[in-house]
Amino acid sequence: MPVRPLSRLSRSDLADLNAFKAVERTRSFTKAAIELGITTSALSHSVRNLEERLGVRLLNRTSRTVAPTEAGANLALRLEVGFKEISEALDDINRLRDRPVGRLRLNVLSDGARLIIAKHLPKFVSLYPDVEVEITVDDRMVDIVSEGFDAGLRFGNTVPEDFVAIRLGSELKWVAVASPRYLYLRTPPQMPEDLRSHSCLQMRTGQGTIYKWEFRRGEDYRVIDAPGQICVSETALAIELALAGAGIAYCLEQRVNTYLRDGSLRVVLSDWSPTEPAIYLYYPGHRRVPQGLRELIDVLREGIELEQRINP
Repeated sequence: MPVRPLSRLSRSDLADLNAFKAVERTRSFTKAAIELGITTSALSHSVRNLEERLGVRLLNRTSRTVAPTEAGANLALRLEVGFKEISEALDDINRLRDRPVGRLRLNVLSDGARLIIAKHLPKFVSLYPDVEVEITVDDRMVDIVSEGFDAGLRFGNTVPEDFVAIRLGSELKWVAVASPRYLYLRTPPQMPEDLRSHSCLQMRTGQGTIYKWEFRRGEDYRVIDAPGQICVSETALAIELALAGAGIAYCLEQRVNTYLRDGSLRVVLSDWSPTEPAIYLYYPGHRRVPQGLRELIDVLREGIELEQRINP
């Protein structure tokens, strides 16, 4: 098969090179396809076309792994430099515009998605219609750089080092809550250890472990391995189960404020409710700040500060 040299890059050449670069970085056709917003079959076709035009195999594929060949690794290294230059050139041009443009990819924990993004993102997209925002809600700790995200939202005590971290709001209060029906049938706990005789709605964290409930009263700090018949992986379901009388849930007070006000849920061990670090937006400091990220930070902080003034 004749090989066409890529001395003059066409639009399809650039697209195929970008597709290859995504697969080589993620080591996965599936992850790269999601990142690029195309089907896995279309991505595989792009890489195959590139290999045929170059006349050399770039990736070794098995049913379980994807790894670059020597030629592929060398090409990926050069492309990293080339695409970075292109990206920075486009950023320089965009800075001459009156408003930011482009795409922001965010990796957000579920509490941050419900308490911050859902409330304040509508204002941002209204102010900056040329910025597209893609949000992945994930309680797992991921490497936002290698996964291709521009920024992440995490609790302050879990933000990785060497990142720029921006605090969004104040410290957060954690509470144990149950429905009046559940508490009517059980003796309410007076001490954290009393939870061992209750039905607790366990939570599996993004790291795969079952979360241990933390309580603090003054200098007295206790950690309880709360027992329960039900274990969930998202706060929303735990709250719904608590509302249904299935047990005691442990969550951020802000997630259940509405139910506490209308009496659907009640706080147990209220004098033991701890206050923990706030949610932070973080991004890599060694890269240029993407178009729109600074504006997003400003909108989020302003919205949260206004919300706290209205509901102190």
